[in-house]
Amino acid sequence: MPIATVRGVALHYEVLGTRGPWVALSPGGRRAIEGVESLAKRIAGAGYRVLVHDRRNCGASDVVIEGNESENAIWADDLHELLKQQNAFPSWIGGSSSGCRLALLFALRHPQAVRGLLLWRVTGGLAAAKRLARRYYGQYIEIARAGGMAAVCATEEFAERIRDRPENHDRLMRMDPARFIEVMSSWNRDFLEGAEKPVIGATEAEIRSIRAPACIVPGNDLSHLRSAAENLGRLMPDAEVHPLITKHYDLDVAPREEWDAREADLATIFLDFMKRVEARAPAPAR
Repeated sequence: MPIATVRGVALHYEVLGTRGPWVALSPGGRRAIEGVESLAKRIAGAGYRVLVHDRRNCGASDVVIEGNESENAIWADDLHELLKQQNAFPSWIGGSSSGCRLALLFALRHPQAVRGLLLWRVTGGLAAAKRLARRYYGQYIEIARAGGMAAVCATEEFAERIRDRPENHDRLMRMDPARFIEVMSSWNRDFLEGAEKPVIGATEAEIRSIRAPACIVPGNDLSHLRSAAENLGRLMPDAEVHPLITKHYDLDVAPREEWDAREADLATIFLDFMKRVEARAPAPAR
């Protein structure tokens, strides 16, 4: 797969399909391209060009613990630049969980580049904010304080980033642990602020300002409450909510296998929505 230099960072990406409107999909968590590639292939097979990529600090892309904004905002701007390089505007922007947060921020920061939104497993609520902030940031702050950057590199998460892109080892080891802790602490605070918002990553006023049509598929666990997705759907001016898996799990994350088994149904929901939206009016100029 090719590598693009985006805002000084090497990002690993792939484009599936050779014709049709552009779609960009991002997986949840810090999962690599493989987390959304199968769904991307289904959508590409229906006549779309689908871009998937490893976000910075994920998969085989560069690890860069730097920036003055939230990590989700940085991801959104990275994706905008990557799509610009592909001459892919306007695009459908979609994602699951952390990919959903990226998509919402993309729509807020780059509204003219958005054809519509495909959102599934929306993250919201105090429990999700606390758990995920520690998962992504808090634990690594503690590890860096105790053992410096060598200890960070030895964690499962960062060892995988080094395995997938060996250059990440030297990049991390050159980093001042104090700066690593400073950036991670800032990202941690930004994430925890999401506990007071309708969904993690966007205020009510911001959500109401999004004019792009959105298709929302709720999650079914404690990190991806159905109520968060339904509330998002009520606040967005042009949104549809399509429940897919209605069984709720009192777990941090519902079994991935159940979502994998319903992937064809998820693709059908999104494809039907995109075709109906595109039939409303002439396609935007490219």
